[in-house]
Amino acid sequence: MSENLAPIGPPARPDQIINSNEDETMSEAQNLKNPTDSGASDSDSGDEAADNLQLQTLEAELSTNPANYDAHVQYIKALRKQGEIEKLRKAREAMNALFPLSPAMWQEWAKDETSLSTGNDGFPAIEKVYERGVLDYLSVSLWCDYINFVQEYDPSVRECSPAGTSKARNLFERALTAAGLHVSWGSKIWEAYIKFEQAVLHAIDETDIESREKQVQRIRNIFHRQLSVPLADLKQTLLTYKAWEAEQGTTLDVHSSNLDGISSHVASAYQKALEMFNARATFEEQVSKQDLPDSERLQQFMNYLSFEESTGDPARVQILYERAITEFPISTELWLEYTRYLDKTLKATRIVRDVYHRASRNCSWVGELWVRYLLSLERGHASEREISDVYEKATQCTFSSFDEYLNIFLTRVDGLRRRISFAGEVTDGLDYALIRDTFQRASGYLSQQLKNTESLLQMHRYWARLESNLANDFVAARGVWESLLKSRLRISANSICKIGIVLISMFLYNCYLIFCSGSMLEAWQGYIAMEIEKGHINEARSLYRRCYSKRFPGMGSEDICHSWIRFEREFGTLEDFDHAVQKVTPRLEELRLFRLHQESTTVATFADQKENALNKNAREKRKAVSEVIDEQSPAKRQKDTSQTSKKVFEKDKAQVKSSVETNKMENPTATDEDLRNFFSDVGGVESIRLLKDKYTKKPRGLAYVDFSDDAHLSAALEKNRQLLLGKRVSIARSNPKQSKKRGSAGHGTSTEHGLSLSLSLSLRACVHACLLTGHFTGDTRHDSKASVHISEGTRGDDNVQLKGKNTFAVPRNVRPLGWTSKDKSTLKPKPEGAVEGGDEAPKSNDEFRKMLIKS
Repeated sequence: MSENLAPIGPPARPDQIINSNEDETMSEAQNLKNPTDSGASDSDSGDEAADNLQLQTLEAELSTNPANYDAHVQYIKALRKQGEIEKLRKAREAMNALFPLSPAMWQEWAKDETSLSTGNDGFPAIEKVYERGVLDYLSVSLWCDYINFVQEYDPSVRECSPAGTSKARNLFERALTAAGLHVSWGSKIWEAYIKFEQAVLHAIDETDIESREKQVQRIRNIFHRQLSVPLADLKQTLLTYKAWEAEQGTTLDVHSSNLDGISSHVASAYQKALEMFNARATFEEQVSKQDLPDSERLQQFMNYLSFEESTGDPARVQILYERAITEFPISTELWLEYTRYLDKTLKATRIVRDVYHRASRNCSWVGELWVRYLLSLERGHASEREISDVYEKATQCTFSSFDEYLNIFLTRVDGLRRRISFAGEVTDGLDYALIRDTFQRASGYLSQQLKNTESLLQMHRYWARLESNLANDFVAARGVWESLLKSRLRISANSICKIGIVLISMFLYNCYLIFCSGSMLEAWQGYIAMEIEKGHINEARSLYRRCYSKRFPGMGSEDICHSWIRFEREFGTLEDFDHAVQKVTPRLEELRLFRLHQESTTVATFADQKENALNKNAREKRKAVSEVIDEQSPAKRQKDTSQTSKKVFEKDKAQVKSSVETNKMENPTATDEDLRNFFSDVGGVESIRLLKDKYTKKPRGLAYVDFSDDAHLSAALEKNRQLLLGKRVSIARSNPKQSKKRGSAGHGTSTEHGLSLSLSLSLRACVHACLLTGHFTGDTRHDSKASVHISEGTRGDDNVQLKGKNTFAVPRNVRPLGWTSKDKSTLKPKPEGAVEGGDEAPKSNDEFRKMLIKS
């Protein structure tokens, strides 16, 4: 949107710049006035058909995509070329309704209308076009066109009537405020102003000495003001001023730029202005270079702006920002910096609000600008209607992220809340219903796009608090939380269905529950916190009962359980506390086993990868030896084979020996005595059995320990995950009675379903228990393949029956002392002296995994 102005120094004369494109523009305007006199011939018929086709294409494009800026520009050019006057006016209005027009487009529009007008009837409409144009961007040439138009076509101004003179002076002062500080081209407006005042002087009767003296002083004051402004042609302005003073009878050297004869205050202001210009000359030269890339020119403007801001003159900073905006109207960075500077310096003024209005039209896709715009209106105490209009426009824009929409919604709510809370009384049509409507609109639009995000949760928390505190509607506040929880579950369930996951086992179903509930932990916590804050203890307890059994990510499930216990400790009765403990304890145990399984899967995967890598290296070594042998002659190959085999055997033997020694050092074997010492602080140990491999007779890293009573058993359970010989051990309870219950459960009942779920959880936990306790042994091969069965009651059963002896870490293929298996459904005591021939063989790790999959 450049004004096509020449670079700085030496500046062109004002009339040269104002009329630089006059001939071309007026020629095109003449075509608008007489479109049939353009000398059409047969050779032009083809061009006319092409132009019509172009118009149809552009019209179709704009009907489907009215926001196409370039299509608007091309359409206006095509209509202007063909002289379609009415269509051209409508096209310009349609474009300006969506976008600001460049200074050149406003100049074309005004001059086209001027060429089409007859007499003074069209003057107001053309003046209005100029008024609209100077508000979009800073343009010295557009201001000069406007001034010239008024001087030429306004009879009162042309005749220098008092009313006309006052109108012209107001227009000149507005132009000076807008562009008089433009270092390169501001002098054009100053010179036009002086010429106008000189014309007024000549219109005053020579006999009216007093009026003429006042007018002379008016002209002198304008000269003095101009000489105090750092402009490009400041020295030439001094010479012009001295020549004018000489005409008024003052003795001055009109051919010299010295300050002799000039009043001291004018001379001092001139010297300061000259120094200021010299400090800015280099910056002006850089930003005036049209051959630089846009990015580099923009950076030059930013450097210039940094310099101006350091001088502390807001007026000069603002006009430089306006110059940069004219050159780079869709630079987000530029508009953000400009508005930020105005907020800091001018704060709540009409100027700031007008700049925000223009910024939102140039960069409508920047949500931050709309947010600041709303805040600026609030600072300026704008009416609710004006704020509402801006808010509605913002919500209709297209932004790069949905968080920007959310920020606009929340900014609107913030403003309404502040004005309702601190106004003392509801005025200007303000009502809490506006806040509720904004939240509902935001929730309906953003719930899908911002699902499972912290920002959506924060919005609902804010909403619920306002419903409770500002609207005093606690039922509505609960409704906010309930709608969030239901919408999240519905969204997650729909997502599962879209992915196409089939729930083929209870394990997958548990994963599904985790997925659906994973993002709701904070929502539940916020809901509960609101109830507690209001003293609604029973309602908060009801929420805990609803959510403690849900699956949450990370340690969220454990956190909600512990939170319930803390809640009952602080607010509940003893019965409430006991009930919470009864519900939470089995839930925490279930979660512990689930996490053990996850950890064991990771460890097993790592071990398999390591073993595969070792096997791969061994195969590569054998392959390399084989290739060398193949290349040798038969006789030498036989000889070398014997020697090589011997060397390889000795080397492998040494490696195996070293590996065994290393394993022994890394994994010390635990003995009976070690286990007795480990449980010495507990006491009550009756017997210890270390399990060994059936074939190698080496320790498998598993053991079970019998205790005398429940008290010693409970104390031993507390040592779970403690260190033994530098390794952590996993301790779990075995209850043969419960295994019997599983075997005898009927089919097709709810009990069977609960046992199946509990059994699968137990099996998963057993794997991890084996891997942890496997650190006892020195044979890592068998440690990683041990399997353990840990009996478990039904899910949610708090009353585990403990009778007789209790066993720790019982392996799957070994029964407790005094028990045998006669069939799959019953367990009976084994007669003394019976042979243990019926026990199943030890299961490898792979076999155990297959069993787990089948189950």
